[in-house]
Amino acid sequence: MTTHLQAPPNSALLACPASADDLTDAAITAAIETLLANKKGLSSHLITVQTHEGLVKLAGFTDNLLARQRAEDIALAVRGVRGVTSTVAVRTDEVGDAELQRDVAGALADDPATDDYRVHCTVAGGVVTLSGLVQSWAEKQLVLRVLQGVRGVHAFVTDHLTIRGGAILNSDEEITTQVRELLDWDIRVNGALVEVHTYEQVVHLSGTVGTAAEKDRLVAIAYQTGATRVDARDLFVAYWALGRAIRREKFAPKTDEAIASAVRDTLRFNPRVRAAETLVQVLDGVVTLAGTVSNLRTKQDAEQDARHVVGVANVHNLLKVRPGRPVPDEDICPAIEAALARDPYVGHCAVHVQVHGGQVLLSGRVGTHFEQEQAGDLAAGASGVVDVNNRLEVFSDAAAEEGFTASFLGEDRLSPAAANPDHALAERIRARYCWSASLHDQEVEVRVADGRATLTGTVDTWLDRKHAALAAHEAGAREVNNHLQVLTTAPTAPNESLAAAPDYGNLA
Repeated sequence: MTTHLQAPPNSALLACPASADDLTDAAITAAIETLLANKKGLSSHLITVQTHEGLVKLAGFTDNLLARQRAEDIALAVRGVRGVTSTVAVRTDEVGDAELQRDVAGALADDPATDDYRVHCTVAGGVVTLSGLVQSWAEKQLVLRVLQGVRGVHAFVTDHLTIRGGAILNSDEEITTQVRELLDWDIRVNGALVEVHTYEQVVHLSGTVGTAAEKDRLVAIAYQTGATRVDARDLFVAYWALGRAIRREKFAPKTDEAIASAVRDTLRFNPRVRAAETLVQVLDGVVTLAGTVSNLRTKQDAEQDARHVVGVANVHNLLKVRPGRPVPDEDICPAIEAALARDPYVGHCAVHVQVHGGQVLLSGRVGTHFEQEQAGDLAAGASGVVDVNNRLEVFSDAAAEEGFTASFLGEDRLSPAAANPDHALAERIRARYCWSASLHDQEVEVRVADGRATLTGTVDTWLDRKHAALAAHEAGAREVNNHLQVLTTAPTAPNESLAAAPDYGNLA
């Protein structure tokens, strides 16, 4: 007997949009719903999506703060979305106040960046009330990110978590200048059509950007320069602003000296990295980071920040991890195990941790590449860790992925695409690229053989390269061979120059 899979509602609307005219509210809603439904770690049936004139509203429930953030990020990255508002509530597993108080305090104490912050937490019914003093908006965001990953936390109260205090360090003119410079050098946002004005430490943003994610990033940039408030009511999102002709000036060739200066400025705004002894050198657009850092997460963040700078073709990360104080292996291992246990995503996974000389070996099985990466990030964030060897195996349900093939494409199992799993996987990956605000117009070729995806062609930035590989993994690829090359000159420029980005293999 032949069994047919029932296509989900609106599956016919999931065809790749050929033009801006096809980015209807109904199509955007259907695309977001499908991406949420197949994003590991999200209970998509509890989240509702509504779209009106490109403005997306998410409602419903999720079981942890990280999942709510992931849902919002998914919606922000979809073509045609002009903004996202969320009323998604967090309903976590029942965790006693005493246990949650211990886990929250442990998360801040175990993180090398926040262990000496003057931050106090009290817990009542899953709500964490924060008080104390941090030195910047970025430090406050770091505290919240650390605590978002604690299972059982479903809300924060931050009214008494004070930023810095005392005299204002930056004048209005300095804030405007810094916002403008960071905007010009950040690959994640195009400010060609954006105006910045500051009055009494309030930054006013106006103009047009191409995506809702760019708008959010611009607001974050303004806050990290010292703005007390950011007014972005006159900053609009328009699909036409994604055009490569508009982005072309941003990718004009930069001198090595200018790139090095921009990298140093970027590192200075990261609370994990700014205190590190980091030497930045640039030759032909290739950045070399040298010096010492106190923990592995700082080393990773420094490289990521450098790759966010316009003109960077590649990064050689020669930073040495030298903890400020010796941490015995017998203390590192339980700290990592505790971090894994309190995480809402990998707390249920059987992960074996071994530590020798500060080098961590993770082994065992997880269900997704996301869980594999999450476990590695948690291990890297522990004090005393100098390196992580992530040997976690990803074990997925092939039958479930086969079902997803049919549902995403709106086909039954007798269709040509469903009958050929490799063809279906390639189409699924291409559909994700088509709906991606950053990848839809990139020159990416997809080939699939035996469930392994090979990506070739060019993309504008290393971040696009990374997102392309992640999308292929999320579409169901068992492995991704990422051979995409990154442009080092303006998109569509004649005789375009390419940078051979490092091949990260399966982890892309």
